[in-house]
Amino acid sequence: MESLLSPTHQSQTSLPFCGGAIGYFAYDLGRRIESLPAYALDAEGIPEMAVGIYDWAVITDHKLKRCWLASFGLDPHTHTIWPDLVEILSSVTPSEPASFTVDGKLTSNLTEAAYKQAFDKIKHYITEGDCYQVNLAKRFEVEASGDAWLAYQRLRSQNAAPFSAFFNPGNVSVMSSSPERLLQVQQDHVETKPIKGTRPRDLTNPDRDKQLAADLQESLKDRAENLMIVDLLRNDLGKVCKPGSINVPKPFALESFATVHHLVSTITGKLAADKTSVSLLRACFPGGSITGAPKLRAMEIIEELEPNRRGVYCGSLGYIGFDGNMDTNITIRTLVYNDNRLRFWAGGGIVADSEVESEHQEVHDKAAAMFRLVDGLSKP
Repeated sequence: MESLLSPTHQSQTSLPFCGGAIGYFAYDLGRRIESLPAYALDAEGIPEMAVGIYDWAVITDHKLKRCWLASFGLDPHTHTIWPDLVEILSSVTPSEPASFTVDGKLTSNLTEAAYKQAFDKIKHYITEGDCYQVNLAKRFEVEASGDAWLAYQRLRSQNAAPFSAFFNPGNVSVMSSSPERLLQVQQDHVETKPIKGTRPRDLTNPDRDKQLAADLQESLKDRAENLMIVDLLRNDLGKVCKPGSINVPKPFALESFATVHHLVSTITGKLAADKTSVSLLRACFPGGSITGAPKLRAMEIIEELEPNRRGVYCGSLGYIGFDGNMDTNITIRTLVYNDNRLRFWAGGGIVADSEVESEHQEVHDKAAAMFRLVDGLSKP
């Protein structure tokens, strides 16, 4: 893929994508980068990577109500496609109403007691000096059937997020309402925006909602967690960025979303002349905010304590253009549908002064939008 996406083309427009790769990279693809033990059950039927290479794309600005056909013209016939696309899109006729429903009881791969056992094991590893922070996640699943695009549309309307995406390579549907950027590259400018620190929102009580946000901003524990991941990502960026170019222009910023407040830091750098977006992705994958620190030891502990492999969860979904530009999310707040099963995950970072009750509650706070989606899609 790196040879296909070498930045040999220059975009002549401000559009974000004019052809290249679009797809997901599962968390478990990290096993091909780092040598890890094998304890957890494999992700059922989920490829480690699903990426398509596209010569052109239709880009829509929903605010301006305008569309563009964007391409670098690698295929000489691309310039003839637009009239056919206009005809196809103009002649679409309404089909039979589709549906997406869930059936049965939502289950988890970690009971509250099992979560506490895993939590205690992580605290032991921290006390012994093995690690500073480990991200522990739970998986939820339920039987489902129908058109996953409809479920994604509802998710997007209920939980709008800046790095939302829907991707269906044929055997699995990925519905992401992620608030977190893993990596962006524009020319040689690199940016990553790790999230660490969460409080639930209370939209029924504006004063309490403001207090929850203020409590997060003032929390020394959350700032310390965030700083650990900032240091980890600065180290990852340092593998492929120009020496002295890495900065943290915006640490510990408050960002508020539909169901939670988050603490977000922005880290920037300049990509080295002999490095590409693909080599940057490899150097930083999977994202440090969803592993812990140090990364390799945290990933070993995750493999030991989480019953199932994460699959798409905590991987990345996005694009890498033929011009070398890239934007990818971290696939949190993400649902995966295949084989008539709908699955989603939520987790959080465990550190030395974490308390099990508050950490377990944070998992459910982060999953609130997905719980609401499942409730709304349940059969009467």
